[in-house]
Amino acid sequence: MDAAAKRMRALDAVRAAGGVARARELVAAGHTQRTLRSLVEDGMLVRIRRVWIALPDADPLAVAAAREGVVLSCVTAARRHGLWVLGDGPAHVAAPPHGASVRVAPGTVVHWAEPLIVRRPGTLVDEVENTLALVIACRPEEEARAIVESALRQHVVEREALLRLPLTQAARSLITAASPWSDSGLETFFIPRLRWMRLQITPQAWIAGHRVDFLIGERLVVQIDGGHHVGAQREADIAHDAALMLIGYCVIRIGYAQVVHGWPEVQGRIMRAVAQGLHLAR
Repeated sequence: MDAAAKRMRALDAVRAAGGVARARELVAAGHTQRTLRSLVEDGMLVRIRRVWIALPDADPLAVAAAREGVVLSCVTAARRHGLWVLGDGPAHVAAPPHGASVRVAPGTVVHWAEPLIVRRPGTLVDEVENTLALVIACRPEEEARAIVESALRQHVVEREALLRLPLTQAARSLITAASPWSDSGLETFFIPRLRWMRLQITPQAWIAGHRVDFLIGERLVVQIDGGHHVGAQREADIAHDAALMLIGYCVIRIGYAQVVHGWPEVQGRIMRAVAQGLHLAR
C-alpha cells in the first residue's frame, strides 16, 4: 500500500471514530506513527494532548472532552444518543469519581458520580445507562422522565435491563413509572400536569384514520406540535383536525413553546373547554 493510500486509510479511521480517536488505538489498528505524523504536519489531523488525534472540523464538544479528560454525559450525551432533550443548555460532562479536579470551559456542568457501567478508556460519550442515571439525578423529574421514556420508546435500552443495575431508589421509581408510549418528550409532560382534573385522558388514541396525541373524555382532542409540524406534515394535521371536527370532536392544538413556557395558558384553555362540556359526547 502506497503512502497516499495509508494516509487516506488513517483519515477514514478517524472519521469512523466520530472525528476524534486515541492515537494508541490508531497505531494498534495498523496506522503507523509516521503516517499520523505526516497528516498532522500537513494540517489534515490535529493532536490533542498527545493522546488524541482529531479531524480539524471535529465536534468541538468531543474535542473539548478529549482535551479535558472527561466524558460527555447527562443531557449532552442523551442528545448524542438520539434521545429527546428539552431545549439547549450548558454542556454536561462526567469526570472520574475519585480523580483529581478537571479544568473545563466556564459554565460546563461536571458530574462526579460513580458510573453504573465502567467507562472504557478512550470513551468520549457516556454509555446510555450512565447517561440516564445522571439525567435522573440532575434534571427536574418531568424532564428526566421524558428523556427516559424517549430511551424506552426507541429501544436504546430496555426497562428490565435498567432495573437490574444498582440504581438509587429515586431512579428506580422513575424508570418503573416511565411509559414508552409517548410519541415525544412534550407528551410526557401532559398527563401528570392534568391528573388533578380527574378526567380520563387517553394517549395515542386512534380516531378518523390517524392517531391523536390525547383524547380527554370522549370528545376533546389535544394535539401537540413539535418542530416537525411544518410543510406537508402541517397540511396533513390541518386536514385531520377538520375531519375530527366534522364528526363532532373539539380539537385544541398547541406548540412546543406553549407547553414549555406557557403551560398556564394551555391548562386554562383545556379547563374552559371541559367547563363547556366539550369533552363529552352529545
